[in-house]
Amino acid sequence: MMANQPRIAVLLPCYNEEAAIAQTVAGFRAALPTAIIYVYDNNSRDRTMEIARVAGAVVRSEIAQGKGHVVRRMFADVEADVYIMADGDLTYDPQAAPAMVDLLLTDQLDMVVGTRQHEAKEAYRGGHVLGNKLFTGLLSSLFGRSFTDVFSGYRVFSRRFVKSFPVLSAGFEIETEISVHALELKMPVGEVSTVYLARPEGSASKLSTYRDGWRILKAMLNLFRTERPVLFFGAVGALLVVAALLLSIPLVLTYIDTGLVPRVPTAILVTGMVIVAVLCFFAGLILDTVTRGRREIRRLAYLGFPAPGSVG
Repeated sequence: MMANQPRIAVLLPCYNEEAAIAQTVAGFRAALPTAIIYVYDNNSRDRTMEIARVAGAVVRSEIAQGKGHVVRRMFADVEADVYIMADGDLTYDPQAAPAMVDLLLTDQLDMVVGTRQHEAKEAYRGGHVLGNKLFTGLLSSLFGRSFTDVFSGYRVFSRRFVKSFPVLSAGFEIETEISVHALELKMPVGEVSTVYLARPEGSASKLSTYRDGWRILKAMLNLFRTERPVLFFGAVGALLVVAALLLSIPLVLTYIDTGLVPRVPTAILVTGMVIVAVLCFFAGLILDTVTRGRREIRRLAYLGFPAPGSVG
């Protein structure tokens, strides 16, 4: 049954990848002969859809622009036991897919991340390497742990991961949301080192280093606010208390010496800052209760599906 012959789906979100999509489909077809390969086109202006269809892929489209929208559609529409997500630009090695699937099934994991190892200088821009390290460290600081390559688009998922994941992102911040979803539900996950290749001639990266980097940073902070409200609002409250104490020092010293409070506006400001800080602390506690309820609902949805590789 599922343990012997799992249904495997390869999901390839694409935007203007006519130069690479045929080779990408052929590579995954050779590596996983029984898998169904889906190409989801995101308003390409070239022949991506036509070439993918000729290559033997199941071709579908998503008109809402952005990788997050495409992933939401793929996860909702495709039915399988194991899902492999990669890019259609031939930068991820299809030959690594069987090992990733085997690890997922053998260890009954919910996600296996293909950690990119690049040898070609053209494969990975220096700014992206630095950004990946910085954001990976930030994710670890905010959520307690992280992955070696948090932005890798090469991942293998269990069915229970895919069908319990409420995709909210619109663009390239989707990998961050995927990682946080796994960390917050404490899912069993793994990593496999994979070769990261240079794009073939005619294929160009769609990632903007600064614009998308800013969007990813905002996504991380928003996820931290929603998933760790006590820490987020507690930090804001603590900063306000520290600022209020610093502003109040001259007032206190003057009052001790003279028994007067000559700077009434400053005293009012300090009082207001302390009140807002207290409100922040209570807001964090209240929102933490809401977050726990949402997390329990997601966990129950997750537990509604069997573990990968299990019988029945």
